[in-house]
Amino acid sequence: MRKLSMLMIFLVIVAVVLSLGFPVGASAKDIKVGAIINLTGPASTWGQYHAKGQQDYTRYVNEVQGGIAGNKIKLTVVDHGYKVPEALKYVKKFCTADKMDMLATWDAGSGIMAKPIIQKYKTPNLNYSTYQGILKPPVDYAFLPFGAYDMDSAAVLEYIKAIHEGPESPKVGLLTYNNAYGKSIHAASKDYAAKHDIDIVAIEMFPPKSLDLNTELLRLKDKGAEYIFMQCLPSAILMALQSADRVNYKVPFFGTWTSTDPDFFKRGKGLIRDRMHMAFTGSLPGDGTPGIKLLQKVWKKYREPEEGPYKFDTAYWEGVTIGAIMARGFQKAHEQFGKINSQTINDALETFRNEDFGGLVPNITYTKTDHSASWMARIVKINENQTFTPLTTFWAPGKEKVTIIK
Repeated sequence: MRKLSMLMIFLVIVAVVLSLGFPVGASAKDIKVGAIINLTGPASTWGQYHAKGQQDYTRYVNEVQGGIAGNKIKLTVVDHGYKVPEALKYVKKFCTADKMDMLATWDAGSGIMAKPIIQKYKTPNLNYSTYQGILKPPVDYAFLPFGAYDMDSAAVLEYIKAIHEGPESPKVGLLTYNNAYGKSIHAASKDYAAKHDIDIVAIEMFPPKSLDLNTELLRLKDKGAEYIFMQCLPSAILMALQSADRVNYKVPFFGTWTSTDPDFFKRGKGLIRDRMHMAFTGSLPGDGTPGIKLLQKVWKKYREPEEGPYKFDTAYWEGVTIGAIMARGFQKAHEQFGKINSQTINDALETFRNEDFGGLVPNITYTKTDHSASWMARIVKINENQTFTPLTTFWAPGKEKVTIIK
């Protein structure tokens, strides 16, 4: 009788373990993630909301979903102050002493310079910046979450071409930082423009620490630019809009998906008006997709009281997106390989084929030679009340014809 009782107890324990998703005989372990984000440097509110989005989604997975097959995600966020050397110090520490299973880096410069380190230690890295230069071969262990800035360039110029009136080619001026991030739209824009009868009349670059852009806007005005395409952080975009008013320059402005952060709307009252647009790759509240509903649920659960009711923010959205892509990679590593570590995570990510995130981002495909995620975008209008109005449907720029929403 006693043997039977012991057998029953053992079977109950096994059943409980299996219900939690553990292999029998195995114990849960933390999945270690390191995120190197700008929390105090230029545009730090952008980085702070990136961090909050990733932290909130990680908490949601751990607390609501029970982790990944019972394994909790241990996320460590550190500040590099938008300084590449500081970022690389943490990348090496995370790859060696801390033995992280996966990393997130923040900016174009850090993402590029981190590649030799992550490849040496075989640690997958998902970069917040979508600079296409990060994907130059060898691509091993370096991933983007969605389409890169060259896709944004094609999307913006194709939209401009579609809305332009008159027989002459649209005249476009580029206004960008003079760093890798700013220059990321130069070659792609010039290449697309040359093939589609668009005139890039000028490229104006400026240092991130510039105090005004009056001179740059005057030069663009003198060159006859009818549209301004920018690649700079939100604070500089507001500076450009302010300078445009000073020199009486009334043209529409366009940016990539990095155009806004929470401070952008606080400081942009009376400046944004109806002239600011951007290429965007994500779900908006009006879409009502499962992905946006999940984002809203996560925000509602973990928002701080002083943050008030939910307002869509692209930085928070990307933080949640990064967290969701990582979690899916961890889950697939467990399902396909029976263990979750840096190598199985990398291999699992490379099995993504049209991976569906409920519309949070376009479906993602990674292969061994292509870590670009997707090539889908839409153009949205940025409104002063922190809402975004879709101006097109999603499409593959340069591969499909843009559809304007009337």
